[in-house]
Amino acid sequence: MDRLLTLQIFVAVADTGSFVGAARVLRISPPKATRGVSALEERLGVALFHRSTRAVALTDEGAGFLEKARRIITELSEAERELVGGLSEPQGELHITAPVMFGRLHVLPVLTEMLDRHPKLSVNFMLLDRNIRIVEEGIDVAVRIGQLADTSLKAKRIGSVRPTIVASPAYLARYGVPQSPDELFKHRLIATTGPRSANEWRFALGRDSARSVAPKLRLNSVSAAISAAESGVGIANLLSYQVEQPLKEGRLIALLPELKFEDLPVHLLFEASRGAAPAVRAFIENMDSHFRNKGWR
Repeated sequence: MDRLLTLQIFVAVADTGSFVGAARVLRISPPKATRGVSALEERLGVALFHRSTRAVALTDEGAGFLEKARRIITELSEAERELVGGLSEPQGELHITAPVMFGRLHVLPVLTEMLDRHPKLSVNFMLLDRNIRIVEEGIDVAVRIGQLADTSLKAKRIGSVRPTIVASPAYLARYGVPQSPDELFKHRLIATTGPRSANEWRFALGRDSARSVAPKLRLNSVSAAISAAESGVGIANLLSYQVEQPLKEGRLIALLPELKFEDLPVHLLFEASRGAAPAVRAFIENMDSHFRNKGWR
């Protein structure tokens, strides 16, 4: 079996945690994925994985070899890209995922411009307010908001957003305006589920940065949370880009502006070996330019 393919299979199995997941990512059969790792182990003379009926885990030798294998694949991809020309036309299918509202407001315009400029390009755009496993789902680039967990994927920061506490004029007229965090947490609170915890609000207040809350209303949709806040149901903790328009139009009012909230970074997350692909590179560059122009950097 091709030596490069065995390395790609090894990395994919390590990333997905299964031969089936690796086969799905590489678009090969599971038996071929199994044979590829076995061929690599035989050539190296070491076992790279502990195998059981329920799980696959790297051996110490496999863990030590993983980053070397990644580097080999990445360097070869970069060499091929340089050989065919760094400005190759983006083409084929680009798989992107992003949070629903952020994707609609700030990613879709970038993708639309790319599709206009590159007729050979198509896009599969997945809008989800939850994080998915990028490699296993075949995603080229994921837009993530918030601190990243430890990951073997590459990340490029393109900006940051800030939590914003808001309520409608009608709610504030009825229940009063909170003047401190202690007063705030006595009000009717609205929270969203997903990567941001509904039961904990974080402020940049030193040791008192994380406060446990008991929301009166939890919603799995940001749009629904905004509507609830505008309707006077309660006070919501949303992100700056989510409430930019309602604040401009006076449907919502920002509360406690003197508090310093903990900014949340916006990253583009992608597998190192995919970063050199023309479509992926073009998307990353266009997103970076878009947010630099908006002053989010």
